[in-house]
Amino acid sequence: MELPRTPSFRLDGKRALVAGASSGIGLASAVALAEAGAEVVLAARSADKLSDLAEALTAAGHTASVLSLDVSDVDATEAAVAEGGPFDILVNSAGLARHAPALDTTEADFDAASDLNVKGAYFLTRAVARGLAEARKPGSLINISSQMAKVGGVDRAVYAATKHAVEGFTKSMAIEWGPLGIRVNTICPTFIVTPLTKQTFDRPDRRAWVEEKIKLGRIGEVEDIMGAAVFLASDAAALITGTALMVDGGWTAD
Repeated sequence: MELPRTPSFRLDGKRALVAGASSGIGLASAVALAEAGAEVVLAARSADKLSDLAEALTAAGHTASVLSLDVSDVDATEAAVAEGGPFDILVNSAGLARHAPALDTTEADFDAASDLNVKGAYFLTRAVARGLAEARKPGSLINISSQMAKVGGVDRAVYAATKHAVEGFTKSMAIEWGPLGIRVNTICPTFIVTPLTKQTFDRPDRRAWVEEKIKLGRIGEVEDIMGAAVFLASDAAALITGTALMVDGGWTAD
């Protein structure tokens, strides 16, 4: 009897671009991809913030380099990706939150969030896909979305709107680029302990709300996202595209 073989979770020979790699989920994703064998290009607005990570990865025997990249600058992003690509894998963790009651939302906060979380993510994803299409290569493109792409939340009307938009363009891109072998997915975390969530956890009432909603009874850590990133980037997820991988501790199970 010939037994089936589990597809590889390894990423040897692959080049991965990780945007927003200077901290939090982006940093953890970069480490995970490097550990799985990928050559990782670390991108953020300030390349200086990435030097320690690149040095640590190199010291551990991995291959890593640094790219200064402001995802909200579409022209610069497209030029950088065209010059440095093609990339077999994209993990886009660049994003921001401007939390406030909907009645208090400012136009500046709305524009800042949508410019990075939606427009920046859209054109970064497209730029990486264009490089793959021109090289006639398959690939895996992953945007870090949020559980707020599936539900709403107090003080999060703008943030939730941007993440709902990411889910929409992800599905459409997956349909268009599927025939090219380019997969497009999102990872939707619950609240993860990062600098971005500090303002929420500093408020006892908000922390209690979060802990009550997460069915597994704990707040997420960046390590909870690392396996998901490797899985979607690898051949183990070869038939997965246009979907959202929920890493939310059961928040959205209701």
